[in-house]
Amino acid sequence: MSKKGVLLVNLGTPDSPSTADVRKYLREFLMDPRVIDVNPVLRTILVKGLIAPTRGPKSAKLYQQIWDEKTGSPLLHYSKLQQQLLQDRLGDEYMVELAMRYQSPSIESALTRLKDALVQDIQVIPMFPQYASASTGSVYEKIMDIVAKWPTSPNIAFINSFHDNELMIETFANNAQKHDPESYDHILFSFHGLPQRQLIKADHTHSYCLKADGCCETLNDTNKFCYSAQSHHTAKLIAQKLNIPKEKYTICFQSRLGNDPWVQPYTSEIVANLANEGKKRLLVFCPAFVADCLETVFEVTKEYGDEFKALGGEHVQLVESLNDSPTWIDALEKMVRE
Repeated sequence: MSKKGVLLVNLGTPDSPSTADVRKYLREFLMDPRVIDVNPVLRTILVKGLIAPTRGPKSAKLYQQIWDEKTGSPLLHYSKLQQQLLQDRLGDEYMVELAMRYQSPSIESALTRLKDALVQDIQVIPMFPQYASASTGSVYEKIMDIVAKWPTSPNIAFINSFHDNELMIETFANNAQKHDPESYDHILFSFHGLPQRQLIKADHTHSYCLKADGCCETLNDTNKFCYSAQSHHTAKLIAQKLNIPKEKYTICFQSRLGNDPWVQPYTSEIVANLANEGKKRLLVFCPAFVADCLETVFEVTKEYGDEFKALGGEHVQLVESLNDSPTWIDALEKMVRE
């Protein structure tokens, strides 16, 4: 019998921490019209004329600080582990491939391997818990562009999001328990940011997003596809799992790029406010990521940690991502089999 195909897709990482490879990665990533959704001419000028040339050297230095000589990028390292562990769980009946939306291993190469193996169907799991056009939507589009050129194709199914997956929530909660959450003055749920205009585009009613008070705070039929609303829901489920009272945690958004308004509140501002209030110890979750990466290992631990200490704080502790946790592999296996 032919095998069933599974394709795990994460965002991507440079092939090396060299300036040339980081610039190459930034150009491919930021030239995606779903990521920087502006006029194509303006996007080209911004990315190729400004962002890649200036941010390339700076980002390369950051990648060099988290790069391991043997395993390379943390994101790629943990993604490969997730692929291998899931393959072991599923057995010979399945063929599990890994791809990155940008750079290597490419989506096209992974799909080609599945096609050449004559799999009977392909289940695609974009490794983004909360749906966003710039992440999951971009994966959808790329895959369909490739497969549309095939003379024939197997059945293809997509996981839209898994922001409320019980085993994922359990994994984050278990990881937090290692750090004794009650010993921290405040807890942050810091999600990757998005421009506000992208949230508004996702509101098919054109009358709810950023117009209703607390529009993202409770998941409902109107905002069920909203990245911010799904993020709030994920945070609340983790907080409930750990019995964290509402007044002791804040939901915020990091990694802002450019001057346009992004989803708020910004993590950097919350960190500063908490330091000014006299808080000394912060515990930070990053539940938009299934594997530790530059945004978790460096941005939270180093950048926000240094900012917090400079303002009088003492310690910022990152809750490890899902990485190769057995409970997270349980979650992936259940997604595939069900």
